[in-house]
Amino acid sequence: MFTPEVVVLCTAAASIAFVHTLLGPDHYMPFVALSRSRGWSLGKTVRVTLFCGAGHIVGSVILGVLGLYIGIQLNVLEWVESARGDLAAWALVAFGLVYMSWGIRHAWRQRPHAHWHSHDGVSQSHANANSAAQAHPHTEPDAAAEKSERRTLIGWAIFIIFVLGPCEPLIPLLMFPAARESLPALLAVTGIFAVVTVATMLSAVVAGFWGARSLRWPGLARFGQAIAGGIILGCGLGIAVLGL
Repeated sequence: MFTPEVVVLCTAAASIAFVHTLLGPDHYMPFVALSRSRGWSLGKTVRVTLFCGAGHIVGSVILGVLGLYIGIQLNVLEWVESARGDLAAWALVAFGLVYMSWGIRHAWRQRPHAHWHSHDGVSQSHANANSAAQAHPHTEPDAAAEKSERRTLIGWAIFIIFVLGPCEPLIPLLMFPAARESLPALLAVTGIFAVVTVATMLSAVVAGFWGARSLRWPGLARFGQAIAGGIILGCGLGIAVLGL
C-alpha cells in the first residue's frame, strides 16, 4: 500500500513525463522527419521511436540508480546530466547538419535537366533527372549494400544521440524523493515516468507521421532529405542554444 506521498510522486511522474516530452520537439520531430524523408512505414517508425525512447530512459535510470546506491551526490549527478544534455544537443546539431548537407547534394544530383535531340531537322528537348545512377552506374547488389549501410548508420546515430540525452527531471525530482520512501516506490515512480514518456513520444510521432503523409510537395519531393536534416538541425539548435 503506497503512502499519500508516493501517490503524489506517481502522479507527478506521469504529469512531468507528459509535459517534458510534449514540450521537447526533439523527442518526436526527428522521427517524423526521418520517417517522411526515408519513406518508412508506420510500423518501422514506431519501432525506431520505441527503441530510441527506451534508450533515452535507460541512460538516466542507470545514472540515477548508481547515484542512489553508490552514494554519488545529487549535485554531481545534475552536473553529469547537464553535460550529457549539452553533448546530446550538439550531437543532434551535427547529425542534422550532415544529413541536411547530404540531402542538398542528393537534391542537386537529382535536378531535372534538358536534352536536345534533332528529329527530321526539328530540334526537340525533354527533361530528365540527373541521378547518381545515370552518372555512375552501380550493380544492384552494390547499390543495395550501400543503401543498407546508410540505413544502419542513420539508425544507430539517432539511437546513440537519444541514449546520451538525459531525462532532466527524473533523477532530482522523482527518483531521489521516491528512494527515501521505499524500493517499491522508486520502481513505481520510475516505471510510470518511463511508460508515459515513451507513450507520449509514440503518440506524437504517430500523429506527425499521418500529418506528414497528408502533405503533398510535388516540387519539393527531391528536397525531402535536406528538409528533414534542417528540421533535425533546428531541434538540436533549439536545445543547445535556446534551452528548449
